[in-house]
Amino acid sequence: MCEMDGSNAVQRREVPMNHLFDGGELNVYDQKIANLSAGAPGPDLLGKSAETFRQATEARVKYELNNSSFLFQYGPTIGTTEFRKTLASFLTDGYRSEVNMSDLVQTSGATNGLHLILSTLVDLAGVIFVDEYTYMIALETIAQFNTMKIVPVPFGADGPDVASLQALIAQHRFAATKGKLFWGVYYTIPTFHNPTGIVFSEEKCQQLIKLARESNILIACDDVYNLLHYDNPEAAPPKRLFAYDIADMGRVDGWAGNVISNGSFSKILSPGIRLGWMECPPRCVEAFRNSGVLKSGGAANNYTGGVVSTLIQMGLAQRQLEHYSVNYTMRLNAMAETLEQHLPTECSFRKPKGGYFVWIRFPAHIDCAEFNRYCLEKYNVSAIPGIRFSVAGEARHFIRLTFAFHEPDYLRRSVRTFCQAAKDYLAIASTP
Repeated sequence: MCEMDGSNAVQRREVPMNHLFDGGELNVYDQKIANLSAGAPGPDLLGKSAETFRQATEARVKYELNNSSFLFQYGPTIGTTEFRKTLASFLTDGYRSEVNMSDLVQTSGATNGLHLILSTLVDLAGVIFVDEYTYMIALETIAQFNTMKIVPVPFGADGPDVASLQALIAQHRFAATKGKLFWGVYYTIPTFHNPTGIVFSEEKCQQLIKLARESNILIACDDVYNLLHYDNPEAAPPKRLFAYDIADMGRVDGWAGNVISNGSFSKILSPGIRLGWMECPPRCVEAFRNSGVLKSGGAANNYTGGVVSTLIQMGLAQRQLEHYSVNYTMRLNAMAETLEQHLPTECSFRKPKGGYFVWIRFPAHIDCAEFNRYCLEKYNVSAIPGIRFSVAGEARHFIRLTFAFHEPDYLRRSVRTFCQAAKDYLAIASTP
C-alpha cells in the first residue's frame, strides 16, 4: 500500500452537476438571479425536444432490430450515407439552397468540427485570424493549439475590415508543411454573428472569397445560427459563405474550395445530443475521410446520427425547428421592446434578425466588466461583458445579452431591471 504525507497527497475533487450551467451562483436554472448570458434553449423548449426524440428513438430501435443493428456498429468516418443524404435534404429545404450530401462530414457539434479543422487541415505552426470580437469559447478552443498564432482582425458594422485582413495575411504568410492543406485559417461567424448579431454584407462575403482563394487560407464559418432567422420566416435565410464559394465551382479554373460551413443541431434540436456537420469542399472531405482519429473511432456520434435521420424522415426535426423559431422570435421581441423603452439614451443596440444575441454599446468610458459586477451585486442580473469576446482586450464598453433561454415575461422583467441598473450605474460613473 502506498502512503503519502499530507503535503504530497493527491486529493480528488468532485463537483455535483446536472448540466453545464450547474454548480455556481450563475446557474441559469435558478431564476433568483437573472442570468442573461446562457446561449442555450430553455427547459420548456427542451421538454418538447425530449418528446420528439422519444418518438424517433422508438421508431429507430425497432428498425435496427430488424436490420442487423448497423447503427450500433462503428460508423463510416464521415458519417453514414443515410445520415448525410437525409441531412442534405433537410438543409436544402432550410437554406433554400442546394446542399450536396458528398460535401457533408458528420461531427459531434460545431466545437468538435473546429477542433477537427485545426488538427487535420491547418499547419501546426499556422496562423488563426479571428474577428476583433468573436465567440469567447471558440477563442479558448483555439488557444489550446498553442503552437499556432492568434491574430485579431478589425471588425465593422457589416463584418471584418477586409483590407486589414489582407495586410495581416501578407505579413504572416508562409508555406504550409507537407500534408497540411492550409497555412492559415480565418475563423468567423458570418450569419447572426456572436456576439454582435450582424450578418456580413454580400460585398464583404465576395471580398472574403476572393482573398481566401488568392492567399490559400481556409475560412472556417461557425454557422450554428443560420436557420434561426426571424425577420421573415417564409423567406430564405441569409446566404451562407460556403454558397458564395461553391457558386463558382464549375467556372473558376483550379477551383479548390476555401470555405467550411461548420454547423450544429445544438441550437435547433438539443445541445445534449452532441451532433453536427461540416459542409466542405472535396479536398477537405477527403482529408477528413482519411483522418486517423475518425478512422479509429468511426463517425462522431454515429448512434445519434441515426436517430436524427429518423427524426428528419418523420418530419419531427422540421417541426422542432419551427417551434424554436416561433419561441425565439417572441423572446427576441420581448427583450428588444424592453430595451427600446427603458435602456438609457446614452446606450445603443441594433435588434438582430436572427440568432441568439443582442450587443449593447455603452459610453466609451464605461467598463462593462465593472458594470456587470455591479448588476450582479445590486440587482441580481448578469450578462457577459464585451472583453470576454476579444483576444486583444477590446470591446470594454459593450455587453452581450442572450434571449434564447428565458420565457418572454421573465425577459421583460429582468431586462427592465438591467436597464434600471444601467441608469443607476451611468449616474454614478458620471459623478465627479
